[in-house]
Amino acid sequence: MERSNQKYWVPALERAHEVLHCIAARPSKLRMMDLVSETGINKSTMFSLLQTLEALHWVNREKGETYALGPVFATLGRAYFSGIDLVEQFNRLAANAAERIGETVQLARLEGTHILYLAKKEAPAPVRLVSEPGMRIPAYATAMGKALLSHRTDDEVRALFGKAEFERFTEKTASNVEALIGQLDRIRQLGYAVDEEEVVSGIACVAASVRDLNGAPAAAVSFTMPLSRWEAKKPEAQTEILRLAKLLSSEQ
Repeated sequence: MERSNQKYWVPALERAHEVLHCIAARPSKLRMMDLVSETGINKSTMFSLLQTLEALHWVNREKGETYALGPVFATLGRAYFSGIDLVEQFNRLAANAAERIGETVQLARLEGTHILYLAKKEAPAPVRLVSEPGMRIPAYATAMGKALLSHRTDDEVRALFGKAEFERFTEKTASNVEALIGQLDRIRQLGYAVDEEEVVSGIACVAASVRDLNGAPAAAVSFTMPLSRWEAKKPEAQTEILRLAKLLSSEQ
């Protein structure tokens, strides 16, 4: 194993890494002394490692005193692959949604007080959006951000934005955390979020959250369009964004 920076190396993590790889290679086959023999880690250290790994559910000790990987790896594996696959799934499914509504579809996730744009499927419309994958925008001003924040309790939202300065992008942007919480209550009732000129004048969005296998919000999707087309398309866009969010959730 290459040590890129010896100064910051943590030997205990390296030993745990070796033990986990041994168990992964031969699940339910190795006892403690087998692991001592295979890794060269002394008995007392191995005992402590296995006790800790078992308590954290990284490994399971079985009836024959052998070890197998624990349920933590199922959770971490799902999270890892959903992060990789979600953009691919969005790119595959969003094209039809964009074509049906004739407007741009976007995907983002919540990172602290901001959303991070992950992907975008442009519609063949004359208005091109300035948002691009990799951009970050305050969550309180966006439909996707508010859709994701609506899964937090009011106290969690207050704690998250307690020290945040609310930038006013337009006169319709939420000016403080209590104004935001008032919007989130309505979003929880509807199941989707709306942004009408809260980031850019003349632009409206409707968004819904995408859930992971455990039902937790993993990301959000939105339609974005000029206000001139918003009233006519709003009902259909709401239905379609909920459908797309459900489709993406079912594939996590």
